[in-house]
This record gives sequence, structure tokens and C-alpha cells, in this order.
Amino acid sequence: MDKVEITGLVLAGGRAQRMGGVDKGLQLLHGRPLVAHVLERLAPQVGTLMISANRHLDKYAAFGVPVLADAEPDFKGPLAGLLAGLGAAGTAWLACAPCDAPQLPADLVARLAAARGTAQVVLPRGPDGRVQPLYALMSTTLRHSLAAALKAGQRRVTDWMLAHEHRIIDLDADFPNINSLDDLQALND
Repeated sequence: MDKVEITGLVLAGGRAQRMGGVDKGLQLLHGRPLVAHVLERLAPQVGTLMISANRHLDKYAAFGVPVLADAEPDFKGPLAGLLAGLGAAGTAWLACAPCDAPQLPADLVARLAAARGTAQVVLPRGPDGRVQPLYALMSTTLRHSLAAALKAGQRRVTDWMLAHEHRIIDLDADFPNINSLDDLQALND
């Protein structure tokens, strides 16, 4: 699969409750917002980029890529951001990454795409054995399925993804998320 067939979506639309409600993507790591680090890592892996955000849209727009807000304003979670991305992508595939993953593997999307086969969703599993659904590659044809799932009250990303033809690939390296201000401070030190 050629990277021009893939749109990258950085998920920055959450409430960041574990960070005290700050806008996680705009928190600084080495003087730059977290979202800038993720965009930089994801850009060479995809044809185009977008950001899913629900606050500070003007600040996210300053990064020069389209910014998508959830269709509903009540923070329905990452699935709502994925739905916005699936609807706006002008490509057959969407690769997502959370805004709090500045160490995103430089070859993640290529590895997911290489493992695709006939799957509609490809998800990585870290060395800890946990599936990481917010780093997935998925067919944009799943937009209608996701809209129906959200309407029915679905909120669990992994459950929705695993309900479709999928593949899970094992990654040999961990790429931790920054889930707290303490995590961020530790990386800044």
C-alpha cells in the first residue's frame, strides 16, 4: 500500500482527565506541543494529515493541517474522533495516533499496512500484550458502521474494531503515552 492511500489522524479531542483537564495535545515537551511531536512522526508515514480536536481549534489549526471537531459536543470519546476522521479522509485508509505519543514508531503505519491482508482494521499489540487501538490502521468504509455503533451507545474502541475483520500485529518496542503531568515532567527533565 502506498502512503498516499492513507490519511493520518492525530487524536487530540479528549478531556485529559488524568492530566487535570488540560488540553493534552498543547502541553509542552522540550518546548514544543505534544501534538507537534506526533505530527512530525506521523507525517512521513502517510499522504495527508488531520487533527481531531474539540478545544482550542485555532491553536491546532496553526499546525497547518485540517482540524476536525466531533459532530456532537459532549466528548463521546475517541470513537467520535475516529468517526470525524473516517468521514473527512479523502483516502481509502485512515491511520490514527493519540496526541500523547511523541515516541510514535517511525515505521508503524508501514508495518500495519504490510500486515493488512484482507483485514479492515489492523491494530498493534505492545510487548506488554495489550492491544493499542488508538494506533490502528482502518478502512474508511467503516464510517457507517462506526456511526451506527456510536448511535447505539458504543464507546469501547477495541470492542468496535475487533467486531470487524481485523489483524493484530506484535510490536517489539513499547511507545508509551503521556498520561499525566508527572509523566510529561519526567520526559522534560
